[in-house]
Amino acid sequence: MSNVRISRRARAVAPFYAMEFGKQAAALEAQGHHVVKLSLGEPDFGAPPAVLDAMSEAMDGRPMAYTAALGLPALRQAVARFYRDAHGVEVDSSRVVVTAGASAALVLAAAALVDPGDEVLIGDPSYPCNRQIVESFGARVTLVPTTAGTRFQLDAASVRAHWTDSTRGIMIATPSNPTGTSMPADELAALCDLARERGAWRIVDEIYLDLGDHDDQGRPPRSVLSYDPDAVVVNSFSKYFGMTGWRLGWCVVPEGLVPAMERLAQNYFLCASAPAQHAALACFTTESLAVCEARRAEFAERRALVLDGLERIGLPVPVPPDGAFYVYFDVSRTGLTSWQFCERALREAHVALTPGKDFGVHTAESHVRLSYAASAGELREGIARLGKFVATLR
Repeated sequence: MSNVRISRRARAVAPFYAMEFGKQAAALEAQGHHVVKLSLGEPDFGAPPAVLDAMSEAMDGRPMAYTAALGLPALRQAVARFYRDAHGVEVDSSRVVVTAGASAALVLAAAALVDPGDEVLIGDPSYPCNRQIVESFGARVTLVPTTAGTRFQLDAASVRAHWTDSTRGIMIATPSNPTGTSMPADELAALCDLARERGAWRIVDEIYLDLGDHDDQGRPPRSVLSYDPDAVVVNSFSKYFGMTGWRLGWCVVPEGLVPAMERLAQNYFLCASAPAQHAALACFTTESLAVCEARRAEFAERRALVLDGLERIGLPVPVPPDGAFYVYFDVSRTGLTSWQFCERALREAHVALTPGKDFGVHTAESHVRLSYAASAGELREGIARLGKFVATLR
């Protein structure tokens, strides 16, 4: 037996259950079963065609050297223009940090902002890796329960009630994983104002921002940078641009934080993937953006299909999503916990889902996440299988 001593940090990290159910689904598929995989947030579209062409061109045998730690200047400028053109926010490209996926952006932000013992407030339910990352740098995470009444989002009143002398920051995701719900603009502004007035940092996960519903005038959701230019914003090429395996993301940080982020990036990662960065420049062409907008519309159609199907088979969705590609539904009426429901749905119906245990404590036993990033055909099949499975529980 190995006598290697595992760090307390590593021992404290909980499994990412969505990935665990993905592994079980893969094992069933290896046995010859068709598993409808609705557990992972991975768009089935892939990168836009122009990006694939750009990657082929970049990989023509030329030397592929490191880029600057903060990313290719041209890509940083393209991201800044995207904020201007899509969201009406002026962002200096010097504040854009290109990273090896949004996870690396969160690692850098946490390393730059968190000291051991700092309290960080995060909504419950929320994406598990956010809290795992800040805890790895010594933060004490307080999960603030949210309800359907607040769209499963933090609000200023709940944050104020949980604030202590040790609170140093808040983490927000809008639209959210696992619920697909967005925080109302006025609430987001009030929450950022509250934290800023108390000298706390704000990390805002906008990974799904461009998959949010447009308003009645056809305008996309506003970035938090519209209200709080000093917020640390995390984003990614994975979701809107469909580039999950490319591991490319970015963050926008206050000017004063850039030198620290650069030093950390130099030491932690050197740089994000150079070929992925070169190819990602093609994300911001008129052609690629039109492709991504068509896909956003397709996700809205898939959402309607799933919401209708879940209602028909008796699995209520307390708050319909308005972004991302997730539905968070309640399994309380089935008499099963969320874990039991997911285990049996996978074993008996061959449908992979994610239990609420992944996302916190408050809804851990009662709710399940479904990702509608799969094709419409797979979603119809998955709903049909779940309907037959739920019928056996009555």
